[in-house]
Amino acid sequence: MTRVAVVTGGASGIGLGVARLFLADGHRVAVLDRDGRAARAAATELAAIGKVLAVEADVADRESVDAAFEQVRAQLGPVEILVTSAGIESFNPLLSITADIWNRIIAVNLTGTFSCVQAAVPDMIAAGWGRIITISSSSAQSGAPNLAHYTASKGGVIALTKSLAVELAGHGITANTIPPTLVDTPMARQGEANGDIPGIGMVATMVPLGRAGTPQDIAAACSFLCSEGAGYITGQVIGVNGGMYI
Repeated sequence: MTRVAVVTGGASGIGLGVARLFLADGHRVAVLDRDGRAARAAATELAAIGKVLAVEADVADRESVDAAFEQVRAQLGPVEILVTSAGIESFNPLLSITADIWNRIIAVNLTGTFSCVQAAVPDMIAAGWGRIITISSSSAQSGAPNLAHYTASKGGVIALTKSLAVELAGHGITANTIPPTLVDTPMARQGEANGDIPGIGMVATMVPLGRAGTPQDIAAACSFLCSEGAGYITGQVIGVNGGMYI
């Protein structure tokens, strides 16, 4: 069945991979991204697959989020699928994390996730059906040096998702989170270029399955979790990580 899906951070990386597969699944997809030009470029590329809408939105700005969801409703219809892929990271030793850095990470990764969920859920409640997938991080499960702010934000996303699952189950809405580990994305490549992480190829050798993840790996899990067959799965932490964290 065709649904309207919103994918935040949809202009690149994991979000773009999810948007592409959702279109192949027959859904109508809104690509939300802070970079409006990149969102429009992605939509132009994806238009050959299905009906796609580019929306410029900053998930850290609640007014921007609300306006974006109103645009999606007006042009595609009520939202029944949400994947919150928008996120940022910053590598800082604990004692160098300023209040501004901390607040920005939390604003995008945690509060931004909450705001998008709150904007989408009324449509899902009205439909009596909904799928929420948050993208967290395996670093929130294991801890990581120089990422105290990032892991805190993503740990919050995991806890938020579990609460959503419990609160929204009676409305036919499921909520699950995917905490990836190493995924070959532009953000990971930037971290490599900055010297914040070892080479992606080097880290990939530590993954039991012997390679880095791809956006398509995450997208495949999202596609299943948004299917009718996954209707009895909610509140779960679905590790798509090649065995890197078990």
